[in-house]
Amino acid sequence: MAVIERKIMKLSDQKKLHILAAAEQLFYEQGVDATSMDDIAKLAKVSKRTVYNHFDTKEQLFHAILFKMKDELMSTEAVVFDLSKPLHAQLQAIAEQEVQLLTSENFLRIAKIAFMQMLKDPELASQLGSNKVGCMIFIETFLKDAVDANALAIDDIEFAAKQFLFQLKSFIFYPHLYGFEKPTPEQQKHIIEQTITMFLARYENK
Repeated sequence: MAVIERKIMKLSDQKKLHILAAAEQLFYEQGVDATSMDDIAKLAKVSKRTVYNHFDTKEQLFHAILFKMKDELMSTEAVVFDLSKPLHAQLQAIAEQEVQLLTSENFLRIAKIAFMQMLKDPELASQLGSNKVGCMIFIETFLKDAVDANALAIDDIEFAAKQFLFQLKSFIFYPHLYGFEKPTPEQQKHIIEQTITMFLARYENK
């Protein structure tokens, strides 16, 4: 009996994943408002009733996709400040990790879906804006440790963290999001190098 229950649970979980994947694809391709629960059920190859068994409303399904994205972004591996290593190399590791995330296909898909909805829902924009994701989760701790070790001189840690990561977003992430000309891998390396150079010129304790 227990084996049967486990199989039923696995099937239910599998259908839920199919529903989430179908909704994500349709929301990305045609927008949340233009997508119906019937469309999602058809693409997921489940009944409409099954969709509603897992998600009461389309809004709930949309938020489930956002939470899924947040869970993935929370799995970022933190870079811990190490006084014995060159500061430039440590900042480069942070920047490269952030760029890898910002240019990943999955992140861009979810970001586009969220961006379209944020234009219509200021409250959603406020909620998402207050969440720390990617390297923002740990960079403030990294910078504080660097300041405590006298490697950096920063008065406003939060501002400096945003200054570093938002420059990468401005030159690399937003062109991808808006469909502008995307920087090549070589251009991305140049942007990372310039971001680090400018940051250290402003904050490094010499």
